[in-house]
Amino acid sequence: MRKLNLIVVHCSATREDCTLSPEALDLMHRRRGFNGTGYHYYIRKDGTVHLTRPVERIGAHVKGFNANSIGVCYEGGLDCRGRPADTRTPAQKASLLLLIHQLQQRFPGCRVCGHRDLSPDLNGNGEIEPEEWIKACPCFDVETLFQSKNE
Repeated sequence: MRKLNLIVVHCSATREDCTLSPEALDLMHRRRGFNGTGYHYYIRKDGTVHLTRPVERIGAHVKGFNANSIGVCYEGGLDCRGRPADTRTPAQKASLLLLIHQLQQRFPGCRVCGHRDLSPDLNGNGEIEPEEWIKACPCFDVETLFQSKNE
């Protein structure tokens, strides 16, 4: 088993008035040159969690961090106009909390963060600030949410 120390939360960058099935996500990633869905888990709007890549396999979800991380993606992340937004449904929020809790039990000591939190620290102050984000994904503050759940 590979050494894991990071759980990274993503959004699929799908408009809230559209759907993206696990099969469509897989096809999208294959067209980008990946060998299947790059995330390990995919959470649909109804809260259904799909295992889309075995955890034992290195993901393709965050450049420079794939070897030691697990990728979790929720369906959504864009409002009806295509702008970044936290579009998680109550069912997705509940499923995400449960999945992250289960992963933390299985892989203790893993840091939980959003894709945007792994952007480069351009000004060197030790903090990734909004103006440094490469992308808004997953469109909510993952670190604060899971920090408060662990205290």
